Amino acid sequence: MRNSNLTLTNIVIAITVLMYIIQLNINYGGLVLGLNMYMLYEGFWWQPLSTMFAHGGIGHLGMNMFVLYQFGNAVERFRGKTAFFITYFVFGILTSMLSFLYILFLDNQVNLVGASGAICALLGYVALIDPFQRKGIVTWILLISVAPLLIGLPIAWYSHFIGLGIGFLFGGIRRLRKS
Repeated sequence: MRNSNLTLTNIVIAITVLMYIIQLNINYGGLVLGLNMYMLYEGFWWQPLSTMFAHGGIGHLGMNMFVLYQFGNAVERFRGKTAFFITYFVFGILTSMLSFLYILFLDNQVNLVGASGAICALLGYVALIDPFQRKGIVTWILLISVAPLLIGLPIAWYSHFIGLGIGFLFGGIRRLRKS
């Protein structure tokens, strides 16, 4: 008998929640696990991956995991575990690295936390392969990236756009290779 709740996406969500609990229980957990200049200054080489598991609060974690649950499970169901793994982890780490360039050259006081860059890469991938969802996904990413800025919330809008672009770009490459 197959358990439909035991998906790679749901395992990632469980690990992310566990990592958030760990983050809360270590000194300066957000700085150690987030993406910041300590990657260079202190050799925190794990940050491009660990930032995807660190979050700025329970609301931040809840919103990201809700979207990951919806879209991660959809990608996994229709494209397979490998497609989910690549779009989430590989594109997520690539999004982190490119976001670090923003931090390095434009705002080195930033501590980037959250799965939203990786999730936006997943959404970019879905937006490319499913034209019926494209307008809604792009609108949603614009909304979650710009609206918080207008009310003064510190949000990594650049990570959202980088993730969307990476997902869209590599989804296009995948589509070209299949044709």
